[in-house]
Amino acid sequence: MLSIVVPCFNEEQRLPRTIEQIERYLDARSTPYELILVDDGSADGTRMIMDAAAERHSAVRVEGLPHNRGKGRALAVGVEAAKGDEVLITDADLSTPIEELEKLQAALRDGAGVAIGSRALRASRVEISQPVYRVLMGKAFNLIVQAVLLPGIWDTQCGFKLFRADVAHSVFAGLVTDGFGFDPEVLYRARKQGVKIAEVPVVWRNSAPTKVSPVRSSLDMLKHVIRLRLRG
Repeated sequence: MLSIVVPCFNEEQRLPRTIEQIERYLDARSTPYELILVDDGSADGTRMIMDAAAERHSAVRVEGLPHNRGKGRALAVGVEAAKGDEVLITDADLSTPIEELEKLQAALRDGAGVAIGSRALRASRVEISQPVYRVLMGKAFNLIVQAVLLPGIWDTQCGFKLFRADVAHSVFAGLVTDGFGFDPEVLYRARKQGVKIAEVPVVWRNSAPTKVSPVRSSLDMLKHVIRLRLRG
């Protein structure tokens, strides 16, 4: 079985379409799956949309945090609940279309324990780009991550990642980073365990608005990268 974990914070506008796209794609493939929607303490109608989806479709499960903790913590809760042989984590805006899943699954079949969608490879296709300042900040952050933590990985922050189940449960258990900086931490944990990480070119479309603050979130992510490096 495949587990799909989607963290959500105030996503009442985008979530219905995302749920519908995932269900339509996976139902057509006749793939046994569970869709785990994690409410990260939303203050809008996100939870009502989740509960309605769970009532409508037997594959949908809902997990919730009592208050907002951050994307990393929401994913850790969702991964802990996952029962599938493979665990896909994807953003509520589906910036990477669910149809790209097959590329990541092929990488796992070839021996990777983690397959990560990437916007930075030659074969990647960014159809709707971020504002220039965010592109530049993202490139700078990834250069720092490469220099101090994960050499050879060009895009740690794309929100579309597929894990072998044992790897997912291992790297998300004891996660320290609650916020947007969780990606380098789980990939660093995987690499330290000797897990092969495959970076896979994918289609990506920027979806506005974003909850990532250009300055505050970037500084927080950088802080966690440096902390990981110092802890070894």
